[in-house]
Amino acid sequence: MSHFTTIQTQIRDTEALEDACAELGLKLLRDSKARGFSDQTRKGELVIQLKGPYDIAANRADENESYELATDWFAGHVEKEVGPNYGRLIQLYGVHKTIREASKKRLRVTRRQETDGSIKLTLAA
Repeated sequence: MSHFTTIQTQIRDTEALEDACAELGLKLLRDSKARGFSDQTRKGELVIQLKGPYDIAANRADENESYELATDWFAGHVEKEVGPNYGRLIQLYGVHKTIREASKKRLRVTRRQETDGSIKLTLAA
């Protein structure tokens, strides 16, 4: 019985995902296997290698090149590193994607961490 749960996301920029992983102190591997409970694995086009016993597999969900994430949520190991439902990872992906797009348009980005954990980005010409 598999413990892996899949969630579809709108991740399309692998470089922004790699930057988000780096900020969390995690590695993004290509064509690897994600670890799960009781030595179960899941193949991933991309695998976010976590520090704990489990990893996150990312595979293309459709022809639009978006990825879905799959992991084993058992015992809270993944949640400790990337937040509930990948919250911190998705937030940082959005931050890095926005910074990349703003840079293409030659906009300056100011980033501020709020007391509630959210990140505020301000873009200016």
